[in-house]
Amino acid sequence: MNNWKEYFKGKKITLLGLGLLGRGLGDAKFLAEAGAEIIVTDLKTAEQLQDSLRELKNLKTFKHITFHLGGHKIEDFKNRDMVIKAAGVQIDSPFVLEARKNKIPVKMSTALFAEFFDGTVIGITGTRGKSTVTAMIFEILKKAGKVVFLGGNVKGISTLAHLKDVEKDEIAVLELDSWQLQGFGEMKKSSHIAVFTTFMQDHLNYYSGDMNKYLDDKANIFKYQKKSDFLIVGEQAEKIIKEKYKDIKSKIIVAKQDDLSSEWKLKIPGEHNRYNAACALAVAKILGIQEKIIKETLENFNGVPGRLELIREVNGVKIYNDTTATTPQATIAALKALGHKSKNILLIMGGADKGIDMSELLEEIPNYCKEVLLLPGTGTEKIRPKIKDQRLKMSLVEAKNLKEAMEEAMKNAEEGDVILFSPAFASFGMFKNEFDRGDQFDTLVKNL
Repeated sequence: MNNWKEYFKGKKITLLGLGLLGRGLGDAKFLAEAGAEIIVTDLKTAEQLQDSLRELKNLKTFKHITFHLGGHKIEDFKNRDMVIKAAGVQIDSPFVLEARKNKIPVKMSTALFAEFFDGTVIGITGTRGKSTVTAMIFEILKKAGKVVFLGGNVKGISTLAHLKDVEKDEIAVLELDSWQLQGFGEMKKSSHIAVFTTFMQDHLNYYSGDMNKYLDDKANIFKYQKKSDFLIVGEQAEKIIKEKYKDIKSKIIVAKQDDLSSEWKLKIPGEHNRYNAACALAVAKILGIQEKIIKETLENFNGVPGRLELIREVNGVKIYNDTTATTPQATIAALKALGHKSKNILLIMGGADKGIDMSELLEEIPNYCKEVLLLPGTGTEKIRPKIKDQRLKMSLVEAKNLKEAMEEAMKNAEEGDVILFSPAFASFGMFKNEFDRGDQFDTLVKNL
């Protein structure tokens, strides 16, 4: 393993974005303990970041950290050895551009980890399915007795901080979104085993409506692979990837839903989850895991929190948390997984617009839903007229907040119905993030 201790010691590093998910917090702790002189800067105020700040203030190395919160200062991007950019910060941010102008390297935490890690990196990306596939692979490898850890786009985990504990022959299973993969592109580095689950419209607000830019960022997961590496591409994404990227050097394996025989009985609902399991199966086979172990692990897999998660059943009504459904395709998958012809779903949806076409979802909703409960948001404003046009096919409730939506759903639900919280939009505005949105929903349901 490269000497990361010497690399970070005494370095002047600006951490651009502390955030609320715990990853920036873990990065700051790690860098301070490694002897770096850090400036932490965030648009959020000290009050908004109080939980993270409280933890940092308890560190012995707290003296190595300076905070500039509630906005950024241009001087924090001059005379520094490095800037570490949080995933959600725009790549053309004026502060990133200032750093580049001053010849300061701009890195990203997970990619920086991969630069020093000598073990095997399994990276998983895709518009939908990456979290579930990541968790499936991780569980299979643990069951098989491999030395493995989880990182990337995972709440509360600083992948960079894993460098303190890892051994040479470990396996890193990393969930990688398009933003994190920008960092891999900057370093011209890809995963040893790359999984590309699906490609659909998403984050068009970030990419100014340009799907090619979104795809190019995601493609960094395989662009720099060698002949000895592997790319598992889901059947849904196969055509677009093979058409656009003609010079892929790695071995390509196409994962298909029917790679799992009908004998494999998954606990988690939906055809999309059999597709996810097929991607995990392909990785496990590359690593030589026995099929018995793979099958047993996948059949006992309970899913990922906030992804079509059954929270509880009340008076014969099943209540599901699908807060991570931030695209129309994700909500369609949830409707198909849980719905049937009797139209027994009460759907709680709505939120902030990401510039994605909602027409397919709006056509599907009346086929599965007896009632739609709309939450406020910029995305909701765009679809409200079309949802109102469907009032003859189903009931419509316009709720002021999540609590009111849940109360109305419980009032109107009957035995055998499903209450599905699958927003189809981003969480900006009403919630800190999608995890906060899911946590608030869980609390409401558990207090019924």
